[in-house]
Amino acid sequence: MTSSALTRPGERDRLVIKFGQIDWTLTALLCLIAGAGGLMLYSIAGSAWEPWAAKHLMRFGFFLLLMLVLALVDLRVWFILAYPVYGVGLVLLVAVMLFGHSSLGATRWLQLGPLQIQPSEIMKIGLVLALARFYHGLSAYNARLSWWLLIPAGMIAVPALLVAKQPDLGTAILLVATGGAVVVLAGLSLRVIGAGIVGLAAIVPLFVKFVMKDYQRDRILTFLHPENDPSGSGYHILQAKIALGSGGVLGKGYGLGSQSQLNFLPEKQTDFIFATLAEEFGLVGCVSMLLLYGAAIVIAIRIASLSHSHFGRLSAAGVTATFALYVLINGAMVMGLAPVVGVPMPLLSYGGTVMLTVMVGFGLVQAVRVHRYSEVTSGKGAVL
Repeated sequence: MTSSALTRPGERDRLVIKFGQIDWTLTALLCLIAGAGGLMLYSIAGSAWEPWAAKHLMRFGFFLLLMLVLALVDLRVWFILAYPVYGVGLVLLVAVMLFGHSSLGATRWLQLGPLQIQPSEIMKIGLVLALARFYHGLSAYNARLSWWLLIPAGMIAVPALLVAKQPDLGTAILLVATGGAVVVLAGLSLRVIGAGIVGLAAIVPLFVKFVMKDYQRDRILTFLHPENDPSGSGYHILQAKIALGSGGVLGKGYGLGSQSQLNFLPEKQTDFIFATLAEEFGLVGCVSMLLLYGAAIVIAIRIASLSHSHFGRLSAAGVTATFALYVLINGAMVMGLAPVVGVPMPLLSYGGTVMLTVMVGFGLVQAVRVHRYSEVTSGKGAVL
C-alpha cells in the first residue's frame, strides 16, 4: 500500500493549512515565558540544571508538541468531549476523597501505578468545556436571567466543594472564579451579577468562620499582619517582600539573589519564583515578564472574539480567564496583596501538572483559532 493511499493528498493539504493557521506569536510568547522559567530555575539551583531546570524545559517541549497537536483537533470533537471530560473529572475528585494519596496534610492526588495525577487540574479544563457547551445551546434570554442559572451554578459548586475538601483552597477559588467568568461572558444580567457580589460579600464571613480550617483562617490573619509571627506563619510573606524590595529597579544580577540562593525564600522554585525574579532582575524584569503574560492574554482574548461559534468563544475565553487568574493571584500573593493559597505562576514556576493544564488549555485556544470559521452543531444537528 502506497503512502498516498494511507494519507490522501487533500488530507495532507488540509493539515498543512491548519498548521499554518496556528497563532505563532502566541506560541512564541509561551516559549519565552517557559524559557524564562527555565533560566530562573537554573539560577536558584546554584547554576545547575538539576533538580528543576532540565525537567522544566523537557516537560515544556513535550507539552508544546501536545499543544500543537491539540490545535489541529476540530472544535466539534472538543464539543463532543466537553461533558465526558467534566464527568471524568468529577469521578476522579470523588475517588481522591476515597482513595487519594496524602502529602503535607492534603489529599489531592491519585496514585495510578507509577503515575500520580491531580484530578483538580483535569477539572479546570473540564469545567470550562462543560459550561461552554451548556451555554452554546442556551438562548440569550435564558443566559441573562432564569432558573437555568441553577444548572451552571451547580456545575461550578460541586467540583469547587470537592476540591476545597481536599483541602486545596487556591484551586477551589480558581474553579469558582473561572466558572463565574464564563457565566458572565455568556451574557448574565448585570442585576444578577450585582446581587451575586452582595451575596458573596455576605457569605464570605460565614465561610471563613464555619467552613475554613484553622490553618486557612491563620493564612488570612497572617496576610493582614505578617509581622505578628515573622518566624512562623508570616515567614513566607515577609521573605517574599524582602526579595521584592531588595531587587530595586534593575535587580542584583542573574544568580546573585541572596534570598533565594541562601534559601531564605521558601518554595522558591514554585509559588514564590516571581519573588526570585524580582530580586535578580528588579522592577524591569518583573514588568517585562508581566508584559509577556499580558500580551499572551490579549492575543488569546482576541482569538476568542473571532470564533464564529458560541462554544469556541466561551471555551477560549474561559481558558484565558484561568491563565489570567493564575498570574493575578500568584502576583498578588507574592506582593503580600492576597493570602498565600498555593497558586503557582504559570509556565514560570516548576511543576508538571499545572504546566500540562495550561498547555492543554492553550491547545484549545489554538484550536479555536484554527477552526474559527467552523460551525458547531447541537446533538440534533441544528447549528447554534
